[in-house]
Amino acid sequence: MHSVNLLCHEVVVAVSFVACIVGLVLLWDTKQPKNNIEETEEILFRMSFSYWLVYCVAFGIEKIVLPDWETVLMTLKITTALSYFLTFSCILSLPLHKFAVHQVEE
Repeated sequence: MHSVNLLCHEVVVAVSFVACIVGLVLLWDTKQPKNNIEETEEILFRMSFSYWLVYCVAFGIEKIVLPDWETVLMTLKITTALSYFLTFSCILSLPLHKFAVHQVEE
């Protein structure tokens, strides 16, 4: 049962890896002029996708690396944890930014 849950998590990470790449490609459009508010939101979205992409890559490499390489494995675990928390902070910052802008407009 445990291996089924782990396999499901690996599939979700692989799908989210592809989704991150698609999200970054969609955000690549720089032709439209934007004000500071829209630009800040776009930067937060890009950071969220980028940090999650780092998480997916580190998670994938962590599963491929041989267990004998303890130093590399520990570095990958630290990278995975940091990118996870950075993604969470960017996602949390998006509604906080919208709330702050809404407060200034009123």
